[in-house]
Order: sequence, then C-alpha cells, then structure tokens
Amino acid sequence: MHEFLFFVFMYQIIATTSNSLLPVQTLADLTPAYFTGLMEALVPAVLMHIYVVAINQLSDVEVDKVNKPYLPLASGEISMGTGIAITLASALMSLAYAVMIRSPPFIWAVIAWIFVGTAYSVQLPLLRWKGNSFLAAFCMVSLNGLLTQFPVYVHIQKYVLGRPLEIFTRPLMFATAFISCFCVVIAFIKDLHDVDGDKKFGIKTLSVMLGKERVFRLSVSMLSIAYGAAVVVGASSPFLANKLITIIGHGILASIFWLRVRAVDLSDNASILSFYMFIWKLYYAEYLLIPFVR
Repeated sequence: MHEFLFFVFMYQIIATTSNSLLPVQTLADLTPAYFTGLMEALVPAVLMHIYVVAINQLSDVEVDKVNKPYLPLASGEISMGTGIAITLASALMSLAYAVMIRSPPFIWAVIAWIFVGTAYSVQLPLLRWKGNSFLAAFCMVSLNGLLTQFPVYVHIQKYVLGRPLEIFTRPLMFATAFISCFCVVIAFIKDLHDVDGDKKFGIKTLSVMLGKERVFRLSVSMLSIAYGAAVVVGASSPFLANKLITIIGHGILASIFWLRVRAVDLSDNASILSFYMFIWKLYYAEYLLIPFVR
C-alpha cells in the first residue's frame, strides 16, 4: 500500500510539475502565484490518479490474484470495503476541490477522468474497455496524455499567468504527441505479462490475439520512432541549449532503451514485468526533458 501511494504521488508530482512549465516563457513567470497554481493542480491530479487505479483494482480482484497477487486488494492487504471507500472519496474530493479553486479545466478534466477511468475498468454493458487493446490504448492516451497535459496547461496559462489561451504551442503539441505514443506502448506492453490470466478470464487483448512477440516488436518500433521524432524536433529548436538538451537527452534514453530491449526474454514473465517497469522509468524521464522542448 505504501509503495502504491508513493508511486501515485511521485508520478503526479513529476508529470504535473513538467506540464505546468509548458506555458512558462521566462524565469519571471516563476512567481508565488505560479507555485500556488502548481499546488492547486497537484491535488486533483493525485486524487484522480488514485481513483483510476483504485477502481481498476476493485474490478480486477480475481484476475489480479492470478496476474498480480502482490497488489493491495488481491493480496488482502486492504479489504474491499476500504477499497470502495478510497475510490468514492478520491472521486468526490477531486471534484469538490476543482470546484473550490474555480478552475473550469480541472472541473471538466475530473469529470472526464471519472468517466474514462470507470469505462476502462467496470464490468457493465458497453464498458470494460480494457478488454479491447485499442480501447485500452485510447483510455491510456486520454488519461495520461490528453487529461494530464491540457488541464494543467490551461489552468496555468489562463487562470494563473492570466494570458490568452494558446493551444497549438510547440511544447504542448510535442508533450501531447510524445506522451500519447508512450501511453499506447505502455498499454500494449502491460498486457504481455498478463496473457495467462487474460486467457483464463476471456479478456481478448492484443497480446492474446497476436502473440507476445508481435506485440513486443510493434511496441519497440513505435517507441523507437517516437524517440527519433523527438530528436528531429529538438534539432529544429532555435535555442542552442534547448537543442542540445533535447537531442542528447533523447539520444541517451533511446540507447538505453535498445540495450534493455535486447535483454528481454518473452518466455519469462519476470523478465517481461521488469521490462514493463523499466518503460515506466523512461516515461518519467521524458517528463524531465519535455520542458526543454521550445
């Protein structure tokens, strides 16, 4: 449970801070008002991430006993009643806080997070989108791509810095495109080590339908193209420091990625899970580079 909370807080601190820097143009923008706005953005972001993870675990207790028996609900570390209370409290508190700070982008974002997070996990007619690899990827892109980038950007740009809203900026478009691609890769790789449990419960993921090797090759190709595109974008920057940081940074991450790819054993679930967790580390590292794309 402690590891889960640490993961949620660290992820949202890194992602929200990185996204909050996208509207920043000069050091003069880093005022007390900016840092207050950043703290305002962190609260609903953390709470909604808890909601999405919690409702997913509530819906997948039996599957997780096969695929991920170490999770809090599947292992019995916390009860179903406690899980339900955490899920409801995080949803209600995030919506209430967004209303309290009078931030329209976060009000709409919280509503969208609740809808997409519920549709992803809950076993109801026309829902349980995680059972379809493409709908699962759509949910990942929506939650970690669009709904992580845009609300924070709009909140800081318009309601904190008081500037006219400009959506099609170079930093925001790059961040959205790159992270969205990353989310699709994560959605595909996530299912590689879950094939046994997914087959048992009739969940037809891409890994079940196409096989581990094809999905793995597809994921590696997508992320390689994304890193190549990031280097090109960095090379086109008019600012020398930003150009060097983005080119060298993405080049290093791509090299580490390829070295790690060669060590993966698709017949060993422990190796696949280790690679999946490694992809999340690359994902975090990307948020350190995104603010330098100008």
